[in-house]
Amino acid sequence: MPRLFALPLVALITVGGLPPAAAQTVTTEVVASGLQNPWGVAFIGEGRMLVTERPGRMRVVGADGRLGAPVAGLPPIDAGGQGGLLDVITDREFASNRTVYFCYSEPAASGGGNSTAMASAKLSSDAARLDDVKVIFSQGPKVSSRSHFGCRIVQSADGSLFLTLGDRFSRMNDAQTLDNHHGKVVRVRATGGAHPDNPFVGRAGALPEIWSIGHRNLQGAALAPDGRLWTSEHGPQGGDEINRPQAGKNHGWPVITFGENYGGGAIGAGITSKPGLEQPLHQWTPSIAPSGLAFVTSERYGKAWQGSLLAGSLKFRYLSRLVIEGDRVVREEKLLPDLNQRVRDVRQGPDGFIYLLTDDRNGQLLRLLPGR
Repeated sequence: MPRLFALPLVALITVGGLPPAAAQTVTTEVVASGLQNPWGVAFIGEGRMLVTERPGRMRVVGADGRLGAPVAGLPPIDAGGQGGLLDVITDREFASNRTVYFCYSEPAASGGGNSTAMASAKLSSDAARLDDVKVIFSQGPKVSSRSHFGCRIVQSADGSLFLTLGDRFSRMNDAQTLDNHHGKVVRVRATGGAHPDNPFVGRAGALPEIWSIGHRNLQGAALAPDGRLWTSEHGPQGGDEINRPQAGKNHGWPVITFGENYGGGAIGAGITSKPGLEQPLHQWTPSIAPSGLAFVTSERYGKAWQGSLLAGSLKFRYLSRLVIEGDRVVREEKLLPDLNQRVRDVRQGPDGFIYLLTDDRNGQLLRLLPGR
């Protein structure tokens, strides 16, 4: 049976001089446990959810919280370090087409290196296997790295797919050039191939899939109620960011950053702004290691929460609620300060409740319930 825990929600941070909201109380309900480093969750109807585990498994969580056997049909996955089976979403027309999209660390055919890849597949009617698996995007070039895969997927209203891509740690300067996919957001068609309206299509020396550049390691992405893309991004030591990537924009990494090298010392010129480079909408110093983003549109948590952006913290093990006004983050509340679990994914379900995945060898799927 699901278990309930009462945890305080405490408003701790004010941005831009606005007063903090009053503290609230919610309960978290354990929907499922025993998940090994879960990374992404998607909703497949009848109260069931599809959950990825980083070591390379995909499972169905039943409405009763029971874990199904690993779903068959996944492609080869180079699991290790930060890599493995990562995000998963369902197509907007999943009820009729059974299509899912997932991203993972793809091994090189030669056995040397890896990169982030995204595939589409049909989930069988019994949810036991993936059929018609097709790789619709593969990051290039492949490098020998266990870090900075990015790998959040968002489907836009026209059916095209945004995919976030990390700089692979050792290739941070690649984030400023257009001849590779490192440190980028890309946009592709659901069947594969660059979206024809991408900003660099037809430009000599530029990869056509690129949407925006100058990113480090984006591990959260969500569409706002107005349909625009928002992302969260790991900085180095300090300087984690919330951004709104737009076509052709340069978000600055590693030319500008609010962070510094691990152990101290400036990155590059040590500057935080430069003409032509985008500023983050919000930044965290010290870093919280944000992962998973979701906008609250549901009425489950009251009007004060509607339009808020929720972000999970891996480092400090809480849930952040960002209050948005236009393109500005005006206030932050640190929620679930006693959770003591790394929050990997945050999603709003079709029932209007918020769901969290905790990143642990015995990870959990949690449902956030409003106070009573």
